[in-house]
Amino acid sequence: MANAEVDEAITDLQSKRIRITPQRRTILAYLVTHHNHPTVETIHEALAQTTPNMSLATIYNTLKLFVDLGIVIELANGEDGVHYDYFNKPHYHVICTNCGKITDVFYPDFQKDARKMEKQATQQTGYQISGNRFEIYGLCPECQAKLKK
Repeated sequence: MANAEVDEAITDLQSKRIRITPQRRTILAYLVTHHNHPTVETIHEALAQTTPNMSLATIYNTLKLFVDLGIVIELANGEDGVHYDYFNKPHYHVICTNCGKITDVFYPDFQKDARKMEKQATQQTGYQISGNRFEIYGLCPECQAKLKK
């Protein structure tokens, strides 16, 4: 399944006339197969074994390209900086207020409901809406268990 998803993402990039370098393919494959919302440093450490010559600059530049193209989103997470998320299927995030863990939540009507909220926002404010990001905050099960001890 992951390989098919990587291939689909690559086909999408190629349709936008984006050159698929080995580095871009490797970073994209990592994001598709790991749902840990990594930082640049996390990606660099994870790929160091298989791609030792990949620099932090290459990862930053590739992620910026993917963000600009809308296939990856940035998640600012307080203390440990920006995290990245492959955004093939629109979803929202639940973020632990204690440890910072980010978890994807897939809701079938997310896009429909988000469009309704955007329309309402435009009507009430006059803004030309360009996008949205929806996050819910709480304590993850692991932190709940630690706090009960």
